[in-house]
Amino acid sequence: MVGVISVRRGDERYPGGDPAAGIESLHAFSFGRFYEPDNLRFGPVLACNEERLAPGAGFDEHPHSHTEILTWVVEGELTHRDSAGHTTVVRPGDVQCLSSAGGVRHEERNEGEAPLVFLQMWLAPKKPGGEPAYDIVRGIADSTPYAVLPAGAMLYVRRLAPGERSAVPDAPGVYVHVVRGRVRLAKEELGPGDSARITGALGLELTANEGAEVLLWELSSV
Repeated sequence: MVGVISVRRGDERYPGGDPAAGIESLHAFSFGRFYEPDNLRFGPVLACNEERLAPGAGFDEHPHSHTEILTWVVEGELTHRDSAGHTTVVRPGDVQCLSSAGGVRHEERNEGEAPLVFLQMWLAPKKPGGEPAYDIVRGIADSTPYAVLPAGAMLYVRRLAPGERSAVPDAPGVYVHVVRGRVRLAKEELGPGDSARITGALGLELTANEGAEVLLWELSSV
């Protein structure tokens, strides 16, 4: 097995959001007022934010540019609208991608009656500019990676039963985020909210200590 593994624990994330407005955020990378010069990005991965929205709460319309924005709903339903005319309800198991390119505006809200938890991951494209694009895949399967070609990245979803193993992609870089459950990666034990940044991944495996859901990014460069 080969790979340099750097682990970041879930309780080390930066707290943000606006709790009084029903918004709680946890940031795995430097974000907003939380600045750590050694934690700005990993390859193209710029952000991995866990967002918790109370019923009726949300992010009002705001701009993005030159960023690939991936959303994974953990529980609840996310209502997403953008300036290109898309209105979508994103549910657990769906992968949503907004390519902001030269510029787009969007809003995200919890219009349901239950709490909403989702992960949002931002990736930097290799080339700026272009036209905004939108995509959603309903109920993505573990066997079907999701390609984010502008950023040179592939997203894999792994839902593991206790004791089940899954290969980590052999790649220059891999970013691992544990959504739920507990897994073992080499000598490291990872739980909910924990992440691992792997450089030079080769021959590595995840093993589930209990039922788990894990997101893995295969990165063409770091």
